[in-house]
Amino acid sequence: MTMQKFILISGSILGALSVMIGAFGAHALKTLLESSGRLETFETAVKYQVYHALALLLLGVLMFHWKHQFFNYAGYSFLIGVVIFSGSLYALCLSGITKFGMITPIGGLFLIAGWFFLLMGILKSN
Repeated sequence: MTMQKFILISGSILGALSVMIGAFGAHALKTLLESSGRLETFETAVKYQVYHALALLLLGVLMFHWKHQFFNYAGYSFLIGVVIFSGSLYALCLSGITKFGMITPIGGLFLIAGWFFLLMGILKSN
């Protein structure tokens, strides 16, 4: 499988999971999330997941036109960032263990790195 295809598949899967997790949170978990005061945190996790699913799809489309190693780095950074950022927020919301919030910024750094690598790939491509 090519890296481009991997990125497009990852973006598609993350996008579908965003809808499913968001719907599950809005319906099945709403009472739990509201009572724990974590509804907004859960919504933030879903939003960042969907934003970066779209970023992965954009990245995959860009790779049809431009080739650069920075695009691969961007794809991995976005994927790792979503897993750590959104994943830690989901874990925090569902478990109530606030220590999960301590690793959320690491995911944020990966997301920022993904955008930086995307920029570098665009600048370095012909």
